[in-house]
Amino acid sequence: MGVDRGRIGSEEQLRKRFAEAIPTGDANQAHLGFAITLEGSLAGYTLLNRYSEEVNYSHWHIIRPGLRAKGLSTALYPHRVKAYFDLAPIHQLIHQTRTSNLGMNRVLDKFLPVSETRYIETPDGVAAPGEFHLRYVRREDIAALFARAAELRAVRGVR
Repeated sequence: MGVDRGRIGSEEQLRKRFAEAIPTGDANQAHLGFAITLEGSLAGYTLLNRYSEEVNYSHWHIIRPGLRAKGLSTALYPHRVKAYFDLAPIHQLIHQTRTSNLGMNRVLDKFLPVSETRYIETPDGVAAPGEFHLRYVRREDIAALFARAAELRAVRGVR
């Protein structure tokens, strides 16, 4: 997946990072993490890394392989973006997606165009350097994301 194992750290450091991302209600909390559950079981997680009102990155991982490529990320996408904007005083979210991550790029392509593609030496999170697509979402884009999700459901005949 293009992870820089050296940036992950020890098991203790990883647990500390996750613990620090549990929402506290502090509007200035730099990292916010959320579990994704399906039918009472952990399916994945999402993380928002906040740096300023304009520079914020989200990470999204479905950790149960049997749930990947089933439409879960597409169905939840507008909801997760809305949650970030509802819970944090941000104006912009940046999706920084490795170009080789075909599944996530396929999801994002349904909602947003790629704004630019470039090599990033120090990507957000624990990714190794590489080529990434960048996409930008602003608070005012949320309604359009939900409208697009409705269009996608209609095409598939899903309510």
